[in-house]
Amino acid sequence: MEPDTSGPAGGRPDDVERAHLREPGDTSHRIHRYPPAPDLAPLVRRFWLPVWSVPPDREAPQRVLQHPVCLLVVTPTYAHLVGVTSGMSTTVLAGDGWAAGVMLTPAAGLLVARQPLAGLVDRTADLVDVLGADGARLVDRVRTAMAADPHGDAAHAEVRAAYGDLLRPLLPVDAEGELVDRVVALVEGRTDITRVAQVCAGTGLSERALQRLVHRRVGLTPKWLVQRRRLHEAVGLLRDGRTTQAEVAAALGYADQAHLVRDFSRVTGQTPGRFAAQQRAGAAGPG
Repeated sequence: MEPDTSGPAGGRPDDVERAHLREPGDTSHRIHRYPPAPDLAPLVRRFWLPVWSVPPDREAPQRVLQHPVCLLVVTPTYAHLVGVTSGMSTTVLAGDGWAAGVMLTPAAGLLVARQPLAGLVDRTADLVDVLGADGARLVDRVRTAMAADPHGDAAHAEVRAAYGDLLRPLLPVDAEGELVDRVVALVEGRTDITRVAQVCAGTGLSERALQRLVHRRVGLTPKWLVQRRRLHEAVGLLRDGRTTQAEVAAALGYADQAHLVRDFSRVTGQTPGRFAAQQRAGAAGPG
């Protein structure tokens, strides 16, 4: 199986770039991405293995608008189950390093955490604390595999095998998990959805049932799902550079440009105009 080292794997064709607010010209790292084996697809969206080398006395902040899913992440120094981040997730890279991660499906988070996910929002938990001996074996296998050559195909295959051995006993996904996967797929796949009522209509769930489901399996609200998808869309349109802010707001169903600016700025810490200008400057290159 060949990795995708430059673009997305799984989900919508551009979901990686829309989620990752990578600064233009950032060459600090390379991310190896792999789709799951077919039998793991109910639990895994993709494997991702970033490897970085940042010059001394420098840092490379990585800013991500996380999808509505949990992550499993092993590095040389920590191993975490990462809950959904409601705002902007920022990781600062320094020195030389690597991480070996799994983006789970919406259904899989509760199955791994063994608890409703509201308690994990904006938090991380130690994998060994959560999974006990199984977690310890996973961490040892991943670190041993990545130690010699974090870019190596053999290392990446062993990492995927280790995660697969951990996750396969959770199959099959339960009916509630299948339902939350359908809800998230609907919201992420339909750019015309701007209101929770539309999600209810598309799933046949009452608003109360939808709220309970998303709170239990994602940790947040249906309204947050819609807003996150709209922000991902906004990033893609602004990065493209051929659409004005007013056009972006109209395309995403905002009442006006001011509402887009408010939502985008509150979550990302910068205005849509500033983000678009950074992307244009990076595309133009030096000089």
